[in-house]
Amino acid sequence: MTPPRQLVVEADGGSRGNPGPAGYGAVVVDPATGETLAEAAEYIGIATNNVAEYKGLIAGLKAARALVPDASADDALRVRVRMDSKLVVEQMSGRWKIKHPDMKPLAAEAGRVLPPSAVTYEWIPRERNKHADRLANEAMDAGRRGEQWDPSASTAALDIARPSVAAALPPVSGPPGDATAGAARARAALASRPSAGAAAGAATAAPPTDTEAASVTGAAPTAGTAPERAAVPAAAPQVGWGAAPDLGAPATFVLLRHGETALTPEKRFSGSGGTDPELSAAGRRQAEAIARSLAARGTIQEVVSSPLRRCRETADAVAARLGLEVRIDEGLRETDFGAWEGLTFAEVRERHGSDLDAWLASEEAAPTGGGESFAEVTRRVAAARDRLVARHAGRTVLLVTHVTPIKILVRLALGAPPEALFRMELSAASVSAVAYYADGNASLRLLNDTSHLR
Repeated sequence: MTPPRQLVVEADGGSRGNPGPAGYGAVVVDPATGETLAEAAEYIGIATNNVAEYKGLIAGLKAARALVPDASADDALRVRVRMDSKLVVEQMSGRWKIKHPDMKPLAAEAGRVLPPSAVTYEWIPRERNKHADRLANEAMDAGRRGEQWDPSASTAALDIARPSVAAALPPVSGPPGDATAGAARARAALASRPSAGAAAGAATAAPPTDTEAASVTGAAPTAGTAPERAAVPAAAPQVGWGAAPDLGAPATFVLLRHGETALTPEKRFSGSGGTDPELSAAGRRQAEAIARSLAARGTIQEVVSSPLRRCRETADAVAARLGLEVRIDEGLRETDFGAWEGLTFAEVRERHGSDLDAWLASEEAAPTGGGESFAEVTRRVAAARDRLVARHAGRTVLLVTHVTPIKILVRLALGAPPEALFRMELSAASVSAVAYYADGNASLRLLNDTSHLR
């Protein structure tokens, strides 16, 4: 009986924005020789890292199947999938449950390509997945030019000095590569020639990993370069600020303070316990400016707003531009400032000096006249955060809210003390961003960005 053909599939995917412009790459390798037998890559439009990685897996499995006649038979083919996405590897291996609705159909499609008994999964460090990574980057670069990936123009295989796959795997038997392998050999023969394209490919920016989603506002870099990714040690796990556990795409909250009202330039207390002012003419211009900016970036998937009028008007302007609905969350409303509503800081100092001193000294102290303490607002905002994170895992959501809720979300993300609330500046119509990961950690991505107003 002829032993099954042995193949290795290496796959990767990336998104420049997470979600953002995305692409995947996959390569089929002969484990006995390390020879490239087939490549696949595609720009897939706006998607997350995880979606792109699953798409790469599916493409790689299909490419392997195409190389072997009767590949669907139980004894015809054995494929070892190697990926640097622990999420995909663990989910496809059956060790992790698939909870995200976007992943379930992709995992099911991957499982149908070949008999389950024919495929095994192995996690590898990023530095050992360079070929598929370069293909994914080539696909994203093509998408940026309004094109699709062209295999004849690819330099991914030439940029990679592939280690012996055979040395890393058990001995296998099977027929040598077919005509596809001959094409790979011809391309490999060009590796000794100087190539401007190869140099450019080596410097292509790497896509964000599962947990390295870039700032949706564009103020932070999208990812490191390919050599930076390759520098990750293969053996020791990453720890500290640079750690990148494969926890899936975070819930990213883009925190937008509402536009100006008539009270804003005069720095008057404007909470939820007094009048509910509308946006001023300047505030409406600010709302349109941020709407244009966020629409151009194309990363917002949901819009959630405080119930107060100034936020709803700002959110409506953005949502109309994005073609989305606005959902209201009561937890995002501003502090009730009690008797201080509509007053300036100086006026509060003059009329309620002792209460103001207490409020500045303790988060448990409330404004005069039955307002909310910072401790009460923190509990309300934290509950809204937890509710929204659970509802929007892996998505990028615009929260249109107020100074105090945004400062609280930033403070909690940083683990800073309550007095940090008095050490942040948040301008009208400014944007901040916080990412929330599956392990409960958070990462501040941006604070008080007003570049869209210039």
